[in-house]
Amino acid sequence: MPEHPDYPALTRGQIAVLDRINAGEAGLPVLQQIVRLAQETLGGRGAGFAEYAPDHGRIVAATGACTPALGRRVDRADTRLRDGRTLLIPLDSLNDEFAKQVQGGDVQRMLGARCEVGDTIVGSLHVYFGEGDDEPGPEHHAVLELLAGYVGRLYAARDGLPAHSGEQVRRQENRDLWVAVTSHELRTPVTVIKGYADTLSNHWDTLGDVGRHEAVRIINTRAGELARLVDRLLSAASEDGDVGAAPAGPFDLTEALRGAVEELPADLRRRIVLDNLPGELPKAYGERDSIATILTELATNAEKHSPPGSIVELCAGADAETLRFRLADRGAGIRPEHVERAFERYWQAEGGDRRHHPGAGLGLYLVRRLVERQHGWVSLRPREGGGTTAEVRLPRA
Repeated sequence: MPEHPDYPALTRGQIAVLDRINAGEAGLPVLQQIVRLAQETLGGRGAGFAEYAPDHGRIVAATGACTPALGRRVDRADTRLRDGRTLLIPLDSLNDEFAKQVQGGDVQRMLGARCEVGDTIVGSLHVYFGEGDDEPGPEHHAVLELLAGYVGRLYAARDGLPAHSGEQVRRQENRDLWVAVTSHELRTPVTVIKGYADTLSNHWDTLGDVGRHEAVRIINTRAGELARLVDRLLSAASEDGDVGAAPAGPFDLTEALRGAVEELPADLRRRIVLDNLPGELPKAYGERDSIATILTELATNAEKHSPPGSIVELCAGADAETLRFRLADRGAGIRPEHVERAFERYWQAEGGDRRHHPGAGLGLYLVRRLVERQHGWVSLRPREGGGTTAEVRLPRA
């Protein structure tokens, strides 16, 4: 870390941020640029911004060593920042899963600053430093406080921020929408299952082996859809995230993903390309049975926003602390300001094939709930070259 902040970089970055704000840009893209500027100016190994909800924070912008944590739920740090606007914290002093993981690598310390709008702390801006870096001095603290002030101004403007909009304003409207759409979704698979079950019961002898097998296959597929829908409804109805919790333990992620692909509807299964799915990975720790639901929801979301017949790539990998898998589509791509809102209950982006994929906006909400109760996290981001990449990270066993 340099003895002094990189003031020329700070000046250039401030001008670039102001130019974007003056041009009408706001929200997560500008916030991401401020986070990148914090890392560059202070010479850190990484930087991140955690937006605060009443009981937790979530990393909604990140660079460098913090990038894999994008979308991660973390503890609020504002209790440590009450006595001053900035604070240098050794990561091994934090009782936080993310801190424990990054502390095992090159990152040892975090310089944090609270971001305020009036008397409200909306989040905290952090820059991470390694064991061999010098201790940040007063100038570093002052620069981070300055950049945290820019973040506060973004939130004060309320243009695209907070990244998670409050649900209370639309609660009744959302409840009515939920009842209307989910009742339709429940009726469809139930009607199909009952219809084919009646056919088997009344025409067993005349159907022949081929007809019976096809009827059983359709019942099985629709029953799977119905089970996943019930999961969504139960998850949406409960705020604690523990509905239907399955036993957790070590499992083979590659095997679970291959099995989950086989359970997809045939048309969707044919679009999945197992681009880089290693034969051997370290064991993941979590709920193996949840992988099918998670993959189905992510793949269905990719299909909904992609041209018919386009491919969806599935890959997986591991690092020192986590296992990950990614689904990358070739669709229109997600707008940067929507990468967090997409996980909100009932929220749906404009566009997409709603005729073949109606819904109440619960799929990605369910995915985040399932992943987070396994101490993992999930994120969306625009794919380079067009489309969207969804990434899920789970702890290693």
